[in-house]
Amino acid sequence: MKIYEIVAGYKLSTILKILLVAILIYSPIFGHLSRLPIRIWDESRLAINAYEMYRDGGCLVTTFEGKPDHWNTKPPLLIWLQVLAMKALGVGELAVRLPSAFAAFFTVMLLLFFGIRYLQNFWYGFVAMLVLITTHGYINIHCTRTGDYDALLVLFTTCSSIFLFLYLDQPNRKYIYFFAISSSLAVLTKSVAGLLFFPAYLIFILIEGKLISLLKNKDIYFAFLIFISPIYIYYLSRELIDPGYLNAVLENELGGRYLQTIENHKHPFWYYYSNFVQFQSPFWIYLVPCGWAIGLFARDVRLKKLSIYLIILLLTYLLIISVSGTKLEWYDAPTFPFMALSVSIFINLVFDALKKARFSENFDRNPIPYIFLFLIFAWPYKKIVEKTYLPVEYPWDVEFYELGYYLQKVSRGQLKSSARYLAFDGYNAHNLFYLYMIRDHDKAIDFVDWTKLQAENVVIAYQPHVIQYINEHYKVEVLDTKGKVQTFKINERLP
Repeated sequence: MKIYEIVAGYKLSTILKILLVAILIYSPIFGHLSRLPIRIWDESRLAINAYEMYRDGGCLVTTFEGKPDHWNTKPPLLIWLQVLAMKALGVGELAVRLPSAFAAFFTVMLLLFFGIRYLQNFWYGFVAMLVLITTHGYINIHCTRTGDYDALLVLFTTCSSIFLFLYLDQPNRKYIYFFAISSSLAVLTKSVAGLLFFPAYLIFILIEGKLISLLKNKDIYFAFLIFISPIYIYYLSRELIDPGYLNAVLENELGGRYLQTIENHKHPFWYYYSNFVQFQSPFWIYLVPCGWAIGLFARDVRLKKLSIYLIILLLTYLLIISVSGTKLEWYDAPTFPFMALSVSIFINLVFDALKKARFSENFDRNPIPYIFLFLIFAWPYKKIVEKTYLPVEYPWDVEFYELGYYLQKVSRGQLKSSARYLAFDGYNAHNLFYLYMIRDHDKAIDFVDWTKLQAENVVIAYQPHVIQYINEHYKVEVLDTKGKVQTFKINERLP
């Protein structure tokens, strides 16, 4: 069937809705993904893992500087997707971040599907989609805008939760198998974090009074095998090939991170609520309980049941991460789709009321509800587009990433550099990614100990204490200065 025949098969209103969705999600999700240099810590670690797997082959043991990586012990599902993107697009920021962007795309498509499938209402999913893509904590660094685990985790935990809900509402065996597959993929994305909604699932099943019937259903046991088999095979195979891996997992991801505070990430119990109010979801957080209240008192049984489910999901998940010894601002990312669905209940109540209002009889096509949607989303959408169209650094990151922008331009051939060495003090995975890219263009460059430089070395430095040491201990020639990044030629060591 040709494309125009497919298009002709849809109503004009359907085609316009598809175009509207495509236009609205493009900039927040896909716009200018490669503009910011690779972020320090998790994104850079994953980028190195993916690059070394792309360069050296293998698919089970992730490596960092050629050695098995026991600092990052998460399963490699996201890294596999980044390797595939590197094979298709070449090595660069876009290949590292595109899997996260597509995860966000499929998450908003899932909300649309759920609105149409469960509530038979396009606008319910459409509003939830708009709330989600205007949630700053979701369209953000360390989630959909960078190559971190969280956007993919959000996709699979959202899939799991929705498919379980649909199965409990109208038992159809395909939903319990979709639930099992998506739950397994969530674990293969970010390990135990993929299981944090399970206590909420159990509470909802008990409230629904369906535990006994589920335990008598043979599909549940087949679904459990589908869920557990890939996880078991991965962890066992990795341990056989890379002895000590399971111990690293236990130490890093289970008791250590949850029961203790690591890397000084200690925060009060209300940390996540404060983040929602201050910057993660300031436009929508106060409408979440409004949506719950309307849903709980709704005449529509489906809406009431959904509201109970959303309350249990959100409160249980937030309680679990709030009592954790280690708290980080992106740990709440899996809650955003369910907050969006909650807010959508409230906004759709107003939207439907405006549709049915008496003054609507004065119009052939009542524009008031659509004007309402435009007014309520115009400012949040403007702010998110400002953030994603030509993104810029946060003020506190400008100086730190100055070297990243410099290396990014050198790796892209936009700046010429004769440097053979980079003198950098501290964790350097975000810089190593660019050294790999520069080496791929047949230019030798490596890290160097700035206290052991030799005559004729050409070295890049930008940290003040490193530059000070070089100036005080060597006779140098400054070959180039770009902001705080300087390139030195070492002539001799001073006595």
